[in-house]
Amino acid sequence: MFTAKANKIFKEAIDNYHEIDDVYQPFMNKYNEKEDLLAHLLYRKCWIDTVQWHYEDIIRDPHIDPVAALDLKRKIDASNQDRTDMVEYIDAYFLDKFKNITPKESATINTESPAWGIDRLSILALKIYHMNEEATRADASEAHRDACQKKLNILVEQRSDLSLAIDTLLEDIEKGDKYMKVYKQMKMYNDADLNPVLRSQK
Repeated sequence: MFTAKANKIFKEAIDNYHEIDDVYQPFMNKYNEKEDLLAHLLYRKCWIDTVQWHYEDIIRDPHIDPVAALDLKRKIDASNQDRTDMVEYIDAYFLDKFKNITPKESATINTESPAWGIDRLSILALKIYHMNEEATRADASEAHRDACQKKLNILVEQRSDLSLAIDTLLEDIEKGDKYMKVYKQMKMYNDADLNPVLRSQK
């Protein structure tokens, strides 16, 4: 199943990030693009999500220096764009993979593309990692650990359900029961021609 591979790669990316646990550490993709393009894309996607997770933690520091906060906000904006770009690269991979599949006349479209489901799966991997940290944190109260364990159990179940849904969608596309149709995100706030604030400064 595809998601077994994806979940394994997401765990690798998260574990590798936390070996240093620094948002400014250099990125190195452990998967070669030419040898396994999909693994390369999935690892990069989860790394982006992991760094952004920690950006979001840092910027919520109530004592953060305003100048540092603004710089971090810019990094979060850039990370969001990278995240969206990676989703579109992953969808492009599947579009190419299924390009010779002829959908049945009865084929229907899904509410989201495969890659946006994979995006949620990557975020779930992060939630599970960090909730597990809280559920096993030695300096936390027993009540805190118990509450986090209950949340962790739900997250693990959610990952199982989402994994099944993604695998089913990919199988349905391959059988012609579903078809892919990808819409670019067309974000406006990063585009100097579409964001009126940026446009006014050109």
